[in-house]
Amino acid sequence: MAHDASSSPAADLSRPSDALHRRGLMFILSSPSGAGKTTIARRLLAEVPDIAMSVSATTRPMRPGEVDGKDYHFVSQDEFDRMVEANEFYEWAHVFGKSYGTPKAHIRTQLKAGQDVLFDIDWQGTQQLYQKAQADVVRVFILPPSLAELNRRLVGRGTDSAEVIAARMARAQAEISHWDGYDYVVVNDDVETCFAKVQQILEAERMRRTRQTGLIDFVRELTRS
Repeated sequence: MAHDASSSPAADLSRPSDALHRRGLMFILSSPSGAGKTTIARRLLAEVPDIAMSVSATTRPMRPGEVDGKDYHFVSQDEFDRMVEANEFYEWAHVFGKSYGTPKAHIRTQLKAGQDVLFDIDWQGTQQLYQKAQADVVRVFILPPSLAELNRRLVGRGTDSAEVIAARMARAQAEISHWDGYDYVVVNDDVETCFAKVQQILEAERMRRTRQTGLIDFVRELTRS
């Protein structure tokens, strides 16, 4: 935020540094199923200011209770295909006969306003986002403390058959192999500790000099003779 030249130096210096305008970031959380990314994501949204969940576009029908523009941007297949052709997505994919994608326009507006955008996506979506918006992307991968613990958590849910759990475990090992495509890797042995570490990563990334767009005017005032 460019500060008013008529304000006193003492008042300017007393302002916290995070009062300066900054560009938002695209904060990606990935993990194998059961490793905890959804729990961490929900806590970030509930407890940390200035971060919102990415809203994807989809061709699947709206379900009861869903709100267009909040849960998803619901579009026709023709409109989705047009958006693909016009390069309006950061990333997109066809899943079980339906299409899903991350629209660029709204996210760019959020980032410019200093709003962070949270993504709960897999490593393939992460790669696509990083290729399109590298400077704005922060990638965090959450690991389970062990495969035995991951299996215990999946069984403990009580929602999947043994066959589904076995498939999830096989997929988890494949997903874990992509850990080195992330900026940060956090082991979720304890959810409170894991959440604290993820929050620290977010706060540190918010303070990167290149994202502190208000610094130029602020420092110019400090150094004006």
